[in-house]
Parts: sequence; C-alpha cells; structure tokens
Amino acid sequence: MSVTALCGGVGGAKLALGLYRTLPRGGLTVIVNTGDDFTHLGLRVCPDIDTVLYTLADLANPEQGWGRRDETWTMMRVLESLGGETWFRLGDGDLAMHILRTRELAGGASLSEVVGRFQSRLGLSAHILPMTDSGVATRLDTEDGDLGFQEYFVKLRCAPRVRSIRYEGAAAALPAPGVIDALAGDRVEGIVICPSNPYLSIDPILAVPALRAALQARRVPSLVVSPLIGGSAVKGPTAKIMSELGIASSPQAIFEHYRGLADALVIDASDIHAASRVPVPVFATNTLMSSLGDREALARFVSQRIGELAPPGSGRPEFSPSSIR
Repeated sequence: MSVTALCGGVGGAKLALGLYRTLPRGGLTVIVNTGDDFTHLGLRVCPDIDTVLYTLADLANPEQGWGRRDETWTMMRVLESLGGETWFRLGDGDLAMHILRTRELAGGASLSEVVGRFQSRLGLSAHILPMTDSGVATRLDTEDGDLGFQEYFVKLRCAPRVRSIRYEGAAAALPAPGVIDALAGDRVEGIVICPSNPYLSIDPILAVPALRAALQARRVPSLVVSPLIGGSAVKGPTAKIMSELGIASSPQAIFEHYRGLADALVIDASDIHAASRVPVPVFATNTLMSSLGDREALARFVSQRIGELAPPGSGRPEFSPSSIR
C-alpha cells in the first residue's frame, strides 16, 4: 500500500512513524505543514518538518516529542548570558539543521530541495514534502493582539484567547513539487489526515488552493484520525481553540471541519457514543499513542480501514495536475 499523510508536528508525527514502520519501504509520503516556519536569530526554523524528520529517523527527544535526543544547550546558556532571546530554545545539535537550511536557502535552493537532501542524508525511505515552497505564515487574532504562530504557541504558551486564525500568503501559494502527485497520482492508494491540530497544523496545508482542490477531487479513499479523546486533546490547544471559536470539541465537529475532504473518521474507543452523529463510516480504536507499539497498531488499523473503503464516487469533478498554474 502507498499512503499519503497530511501532518503537523508531534501528534501527527507519531502516526507518521507508525505508518513508516508498517507500510512497505517507500510506501509513505508525508505532506508537512510549513505555516509554523519562521526566522529566529537569523536562522530559518521549520519546526514541523524537523519534528517529522527527527521522528522518522529515530532522533527525536522521546520525552518532549520535538527536538533531538541527547541534546545539549551550551549555545542557549551563552546566549542568555549575553542578553539574547531565549524564549525559543534551539539545542546545539538542532542548530546544525537550521544553519545548513538557512545557508542552502540563501544559496538559491528551494525548501523542498533542502528537505529532500535532509531526508536522503538521514537515510529515510519515506518522502517528506513541505506543503509549499512559498512563504505561508499562520497568524492568530487574539485578546492580546495579532500574534505570529511561535509567539502564541511557544512564547505565550497558547494562553491568549483566540478570535480567528489566518494563513498569510496561502491564497497565492503553489503546492511544492511532488505534492499534487502524492494526492492525485497513480501510485497513491489512500490519504490519511493525521491527528494534528486541525486549525494550526492541517488548515495551513488546506489553505493552499490547488492542494485543497486535489484533495477534494481525490480518486482514492481519504480518512481523518480525530485528535480528540473524550473531548480533549492529548497535547496542545486543539480543544481550547475549538471552545474559543464556539465549536464543540466532538468527533462530529472534527468531521464537519473536514467535510468533503474525508470519506471516513477514526475516533478513540472512548468516543464511540458519538459515532451515530457522523454521516460517514466511523471506526473506533485506541488512538492514544503512548508507545511505539501503539503507533504501529494505530497505523495498521488505519491502513486496513483504507483498504476496506470504497473509492470516492464518480460525482466529484475531474482533477488534473496539469491544471495547476
């Protein structure tokens, strides 16, 4: 089976790892959110892409899920002693990724080219694709004013109340090379929307018009894994943001958010009582990925369900990658 996953950071990367370990070699493509990317201390930082790369390469910090295992922090200590900004922590090993990326981008390489080189150097057989090579920035209108994603998420720890979210640059952005083929090509057999934050991690991807159009016109089953368990997110502000936007934190709300983009929904077994209110097939299992075994088990469950789903109906409009301009 060849599967394409739409993914953000830590939560989505856990399922991506399970898929990577259970699918045939070369059978996984991951389209990763870049709305979190920003320039810090003069370096281009791509948190979600790096989390996916580190996770699949077995380099991620197992306690926090992001950053590198066995990291050291000499640079941050010296930076603090000199009065520099330390709210966004960059480990010594992690710095190498940012330095090399910044240098290669400055030399004329595209983000997708840089990611492809990192993927190859880390020995990964999965295809890791940024959603776009164009600049897209997630910004939040909050009670504390207009905030960039990292200001909201890291510096202020998601505390300000969110009024609305926008994705600057997305309307004019084109999918990165390989993205449309990963959704509409002949090799793909199924699409998985990982249990990442719908508003902060998946919506920036879907805000790229040609990418959303390709997913709407898919010829293969698409399945979304709910990020909620018992009405709450395991980690991160998903339920908090839903409440602040006036949306019930329920499986039905997750489906409605992806209506037209998903043919089935996977929920945690604890939410099975809500399945009857979702107008597509709903599959319940353990979605709490506490261990590597949990991640592999959920990945196998998702792959099996994709195999059971009928292809989308012929009523959808035809889509051709050649129509992208």
